[in-house]
Amino acid sequence: MTEKRSTPRIMHRAGELRKNQTPAEAKLWSRLRAHRLAGVGFRRQHAIGNYITDFCAPSKMLVIELDGSQHLEQEEYDAERTAFLKSKGYRVLRFYNNDVMKNIEKVLEVILENL
Repeated sequence: MTEKRSTPRIMHRAGELRKNQTPAEAKLWSRLRAHRLAGVGFRRQHAIGNYITDFCAPSKMLVIELDGSQHLEQEEYDAERTAFLKSKGYRVLRFYNNDVMKNIEKVLEVILENL
């Protein structure tokens, strides 16, 4: 079965998000980019189906999501997105922006444990 490609609208939005990273995304990306973590390739704002993930290591089927403060509507959307990603075989790790900003080493340790 072939995988449904992301729409041009989703791809455009992913590009916009790459240009406008949050401080937490920028901090984590500086540690993931260019195979810096265990030699694994990561992509940022990577589209999978109709969803855009914050970070993805396709070779490891691992998605990393960063969350700020949330409300119920966002939590429901995140649960739907996580269910979709898991149905495609991806594992999903979630971290709060605050964790990345204040304890990046622990975040990286958890990511390494899941590669």
